[in-house]
Amino acid sequence: MTGQRIGIIDIGSNSVRLVVYEKTANGAHRVADSSKRPARLSERIDENGCLPGTAIDDLIDTLNHFTMICTHNHTSHIRAVATAAIRNANNRSEILARIHSATGLSIELLTGEDEASYGFLGMINSLKIRDGLLIDIGGGSTELSLFRNRVLVHSVSFPFGCVSFNKRFGTKGTLQDEDLKALEAIVAEAARNETWIGETAGLPLVGVGGTVRALGKMHQAAYKYPFPQTHNYPITSEHVDELFHQMRKLPLDKRRKLPGLSKDRADVVVPGVAILRVLFRATKATYYRICGAGLRDGLFHATRFPNRPKLDDVLKYSLTNLSALHPEAPKQHVLQVNRISLEIYDVLNYVYPLTPQSRVLLDTASQLFRIGASIDYYEYARHSFYLIVNSQLNGLTHREMIMTAAIASYKSKGRARQHISEYKELLNESDLEVIYKLGSLLQLSAALDRGETQAIAQLNVQLSGIQLLLRPVQPRGTLAVERREVEELASEFKKLWGFTPSLDFSSTHVPSKTL
Repeated sequence: MTGQRIGIIDIGSNSVRLVVYEKTANGAHRVADSSKRPARLSERIDENGCLPGTAIDDLIDTLNHFTMICTHNHTSHIRAVATAAIRNANNRSEILARIHSATGLSIELLTGEDEASYGFLGMINSLKIRDGLLIDIGGGSTELSLFRNRVLVHSVSFPFGCVSFNKRFGTKGTLQDEDLKALEAIVAEAARNETWIGETAGLPLVGVGGTVRALGKMHQAAYKYPFPQTHNYPITSEHVDELFHQMRKLPLDKRRKLPGLSKDRADVVVPGVAILRVLFRATKATYYRICGAGLRDGLFHATRFPNRPKLDDVLKYSLTNLSALHPEAPKQHVLQVNRISLEIYDVLNYVYPLTPQSRVLLDTASQLFRIGASIDYYEYARHSFYLIVNSQLNGLTHREMIMTAAIASYKSKGRARQHISEYKELLNESDLEVIYKLGSLLQLSAALDRGETQAIAQLNVQLSGIQLLLRPVQPRGTLAVERREVEELASEFKKLWGFTPSLDFSSTHVPSKTL
């Protein structure tokens, strides 16, 4: 798929969604448009197992609306798929024929295994995780998978979901004790029939889809979590159980007012979380982790990169993509600062060993510190912090994203504390020390290319007494501006690292990284 924009339409059992993905002139990918309409197709299946004509008409109306959005966005390709509700309908051939006749769309009818595979692809391309279990609770089906070493090992699609179980067991949006027991018995029996479930105790249960995203939003609202993303968000089983019992006790009108829960999901979220809890126990998982990517993201990667849809390095791809979305940052200067910062870090790390992840944070921050210039050069540090915190920087935890943003935008300890003030409960004192040290190191590295000419092709970094000697090898130019910048930063750097940086021209032999 080489077009600049593609549309992915997901005809689910609960809702129909469209996402338009764009490839920018700089090679980055981003969501250019999206839309969602409730459908409740599983709920509308009649006693004969068929989707009635009125429901098909409504679906066609939604799909025509989505195709107009795609036309407006100049999409070169639309890929439309359908899942459990249409897959299980006795009149599915009629449904697909009517849709094609009325909209021109050829709908792919995904199997349960297809759903699990695309959901896994979307998840594994957005989280840094090697082993775990994956669950996607849809409206009419639930997919459960086991993955090891980032490879899908087992998967199963169960013929029940939050909408179908709400239709079967729900009473005016509530789930009574006897109905809950019956629901749980069905799910537990289905799990027992899959011999691999429960054989890999101790893994996280990663959830994708609307049910777990709603759960995450409610949990964040209940605990006043300060970070604005549910992607890569962990929840304990105790907290899920607590939220579940709280929701189930509330009548539907009051449940609709729960912070973080959308009104159109208020009735189906209870049976959805009921399914989730049973399978959590059956798999002997340790905790829940919410993933914001899923089926549609997997379809995007499979469509855009058909020969190699699975990413080798989630963070690297995400970092490259975010950098390409902000091309105003001077590329060669950023590459120079990134290289120098890691060279200095590797020397300092002998004396001040930090965690291995600290190098990852510095590497990431030193590639993103100038992206805020796409908004305003004079305040680029502040804007860089905002963009990093609010971007989809996959492969890092929420805490690590905040630290990366603070390092990238570092000007002083006071300014850093100001930036992270609303997220401070996610950080501890040792995190702050890492931010200060790596932030000052990034400042020093940027000072060594202050003229943005990349005059230092090679740099000999040495520690001598209390001095950090920075010796350019055959530099191009006098480096007078760089020397002045380093001198201005020296005092603060010494307070944090214990060494005074000095741009030294006394020796320009072949570089080495020795103490």
